[in-house]
Amino acid sequence: MAKRGGFPGGGIPGNMNNLMKQAQKMQKQMEEKTKELEEKEWEASAGGGAVTVKVSGKKEVTSVKLSEEVVDPDDIEMLEDLIVAATNEALRKMDEESSAVMGQITGGLNGLGGFPF
Repeated sequence: MAKRGGFPGGGIPGNMNNLMKQAQKMQKQMEEKTKELEEKEWEASAGGGAVTVKVSGKKEVTSVKLSEEVVDPDDIEMLEDLIVAATNEALRKMDEESSAVMGQITGGLNGLGGFPF
């Protein structure tokens, strides 16, 4: 009766070994870049620079700066909107750069055979 399944000789073929080594190398590069990105900050402004927000690669707001003229007790809603707009723009910049950096490592792959790289 013929043997079913597995690889001839019972081992992993050389191509599979190379693929696994490449995957491990890619994973290490992604971990290094992720750490670098987490330590970086992105900045965006709204209202012509009246509100400036900085975010980290960990998606945390690290700084909010307001110019005096934007602080109007009679128009809190505008200030809130400007903070939201500046924060969202800073996060968009961070996501854009993170995607570009990871895309360089993975060659634009969003997945290969179910692997998350």
